[in-house]
Amino acid sequence: MDNNFQNQVWGQPASPQQPPVQPQPQPAQPVYGAPVNPTIPVYAQAPAAPQAKKSHGWIIALVCIVAVFLLCAIGMWSCTSIASSSVNMLSPFASMSSSMYTSDIDYLTDDTIAVINIDGTIGYDGSTSSPEGLKEQLDIASDNPHIKAVVLRVNSGGGEATAGEEMSTYVRDFDKPVVVSSASLNASAAYEISSQSDYIFTAKTTSIGAIGTAMQITDMSGLMDKLGIDVDTITSSESKDSSYGYRPLTDEEREYYQSMVDQINATFIEAVAEGRDMSIEEVQNLANGMTFTGMEAVENGLADEIGTREDALDKAAELAGISRYSVIELAPYDTDLSSLLGML
Repeated sequence: MDNNFQNQVWGQPASPQQPPVQPQPQPAQPVYGAPVNPTIPVYAQAPAAPQAKKSHGWIIALVCIVAVFLLCAIGMWSCTSIASSSVNMLSPFASMSSSMYTSDIDYLTDDTIAVINIDGTIGYDGSTSSPEGLKEQLDIASDNPHIKAVVLRVNSGGGEATAGEEMSTYVRDFDKPVVVSSASLNASAAYEISSQSDYIFTAKTTSIGAIGTAMQITDMSGLMDKLGIDVDTITSSESKDSSYGYRPLTDEEREYYQSMVDQINATFIEAVAEGRDMSIEEVQNLANGMTFTGMEAVENGLADEIGTREDALDKAAELAGISRYSVIELAPYDTDLSSLLGML
């Protein structure tokens, strides 16, 4: 409620035979949240002057604003349509209609090698660096008879252990040849995925390997003591809050978490040993958590050959038994509008 309202008394025109009516003090009306001040007068309003003709300028301004918004919307739609039409015109197999999206993969007629990028942190974001995103593209490659093999272009320092485990399973079970082309980084969970391929290329300066598992629990109790912060945590068991960081770990909890890390790391080592056709002992000796250069990785068996992306494509064609091939990149589809907004 507006706290600044005041009572208004409508006055009458003064009679010519009588002196003008003097304004009389009136008690102010109560306002919520403010004290009543009976000494504040409420003045009578003078007779209203003849009302001027209303202006319609605000209507014109409103129409202009609406028109601007409509023009912007039409412009964005036109840019989207032009971009879509331009892409279709660049394709020799373009459809005459741009109202329905059709992937370039539907126009394949020759033997093809598909490239899938694994770039960034391994996790669960729906991209090709996640189990769902990678499996979706592998399924597309598997179902298309013209795609004869897949090259994984890997540039990742790893990520979540479970996501890496799932993705490595999808690569191992893929029914066509898979070749890895390592970029600047192919480590940890990303290397676990790579180890399940048929062949691994690496650059001389690639950081590759980093077989190991880590779990981090931050102890903020010392800082909280200095700041005078006390945290009371109600738990169903003594160790339920062990990872919250409000207190140090007990010896039993530290031993428990160490056992968990060792179990997870054992599955990592087993996966690499199986994928690279090495013994558990050989991989264990390399599982120091550190990366190797590409040259060291070729020497110790974690990679097969020094080479480029083009070398990986040729190797994939060789494993697939084809001599001539085209290349297509597989990635989750983004609508034209989302791509336009991304550029903006």
